[in-house]
Amino acid sequence: MSGARIITIGPATMDDDAGRFVARALQVEGVPVASRQIVDEDAEAVEAALGAALGAPGLVVVLDPPGGSGGEIARRMLARLSGSRLVLNDRLRELLERDCARRDQAMPRRLDRLALLPRGAELVCAADGAPGWTMETAGVVVVVLPHGSASLPSLVDERLLPLARRRLGGESSAVRTLYTTGLPPADVEDRLGAWLGREGPVAVSTSIVEGDVWVRVLARGASHDVALRLLTPVEKAVREALGDACFGRDTDTLEAVVGGLMIERGLRVSVAESCTGGLLGHRLTAVAGSSRYFERGIVAYSNRAKIELLGVPPALIDAHGAVSAEVASAMVDAMCRASGSPCSLAVTGNAGPDDTATAAAGTVFIACAGPWAPSSSAVRRLHFGGGRDAVKWRASQAALDMLRRGLVRWPPSAPR
Repeated sequence: MSGARIITIGPATMDDDAGRFVARALQVEGVPVASRQIVDEDAEAVEAALGAALGAPGLVVVLDPPGGSGGEIARRMLARLSGSRLVLNDRLRELLERDCARRDQAMPRRLDRLALLPRGAELVCAADGAPGWTMETAGVVVVVLPHGSASLPSLVDERLLPLARRRLGGESSAVRTLYTTGLPPADVEDRLGAWLGREGPVAVSTSIVEGDVWVRVLARGASHDVALRLLTPVEKAVREALGDACFGRDTDTLEAVVGGLMIERGLRVSVAESCTGGLLGHRLTAVAGSSRYFERGIVAYSNRAKIELLGVPPALIDAHGAVSAEVASAMVDAMCRASGSPCSLAVTGNAGPDDTATAAAGTVFIACAGPWAPSSSAVRRLHFGGGRDAVKWRASQAALDMLRRGLVRWPPSAPR
């Protein structure tokens, strides 16, 4: 099988989290991702994208919005391109009726069109009943999954990945992507000099993504199992070279890694945010089970909010400016006192795009307090390039990484 092609149907400006998730999951299975694109909900655009994807043997994953026009367009265009008729799938119609019944609604007749599939297509369902479907045409396997569904991870694990394994056949590659943060690209390349550019069955490469450095380890062998055996020792050595800058691999996220460490150590965390505007709290609570370790968050965006909600002394702001190490330290100490959390984070900065009298655009101060440093909080001054969104993201990434490094230094057996 050649590489997979991932097509997400939706507005061109959407964040393609589903496409990224599917791409990572496939790469872990050794399936190279040849392309990933977002296609507008337009019949001609969808037909052109699907036509190009069906032009080479392999796997095509279509992510469509469940219940929306994008899903209807996808099945119509796939039927046309494969020369198949759309026929009613009784099981899919039953699932749609059940979904309406759960909402105490009768299924509108107009929704019958969402139960039509190209002839020969096979309905696939996750354990919770969420549907997707597959079809094969001209040597191409097409898997259609709902990108807006909470059941997408289940469908990927239970349906897409087993299908990809069965169809791999003579494929002979295995891939790991290692994630680093807080380490400049030049430092990463210096640490990995023994592997970068080296010929052989295992290739190591780096790429910069949202200010972080990702390291890709690709192994090829006579079979997928052989490739995995070749990959494992190199991955281990690369991770050791990266040290504590490497926080995870493949489907890991920094917020999930932090959450796991918080649970292992039985700690809770609170956050005080200014320039990140709630992004830090959002990322921490986006992880399932975060109620076990996330206590509270305050978005104190204005100076007045910092004074009234956090008790930051007005004289401190007047003397040092809101974007300062002193204010960040006062914010994090206030969160520890108010919440009773053993861990707290605080972020204050200028996300730009304009400089102020006291802080250049992109300047951020991050304070982190925890039981590993009970006498005082640690404060970092950082400067990030890019627009407001980039500064906010990188500030939240740096804050989570400060917390992660503190948690790693404080093992579960330490006194509490």
